[in-house]
Amino acid sequence: MPYTADEFYQRCLAHAGADGRLPLPEQSMWEIFPFEPETLRVKPLEPPVLPEPPRGGEGGSPCHRCENPDINVVWSDERWSLVRWGEPLGVPFAATLMPRAHLDLGELDDVHAAELGLLTVRIARAVSALGGIGRVHVYKWGDGGAHLHVVFLARPEGLLQLRGSNLPLWEEMLPRMPEDVATADLRTVAHALAGAHGGRAHL
Repeated sequence: MPYTADEFYQRCLAHAGADGRLPLPEQSMWEIFPFEPETLRVKPLEPPVLPEPPRGGEGGSPCHRCENPDINVVWSDERWSLVRWGEPLGVPFAATLMPRAHLDLGELDDVHAAELGLLTVRIARAVSALGGIGRVHVYKWGDGGAHLHVVFLARPEGLLQLRGSNLPLWEEMLPRMPEDVATADLRTVAHALAGAHGGRAHL
């Protein structure tokens, strides 16, 4: 039987120090970790919140994407949209792939699921072809919104300290990409995706 939320929490507390703080993760010792471990302190683990509060687009709360289906779209077809962030980020390329219908990952039908795989590969190829890209990372988070959003972040070539799972942390500290450069790269990827997959480039 899986642990209940309280059982899991109590196991964690038993592993924590007297002040309720868990030990630093092994990741904090990696060479790609952006912070010096000796200056860090883990926050005390808070007890579970049950039932969990609704995410955006869940339990009657509004869904930002459904209310604004065309905002910041750089490419779309009848089922999917590739969306730029509201402002340039600190990495060479950043965009989010979302279904046009209000669906989360586990709610995709077989057609959406198959297209998600194809689109992920085709977007990664188009971003890699921009040049100056070391790796294209794909992330799926979902604690903030119930509308599936698959995030693509490109690591700049040669900056090995930014590689791996810490790229989103580094990204927040890097200077923002110039608007014209970010837009030009989004345009290139949108047109490449339209050529490989169909749909329409909006830039």
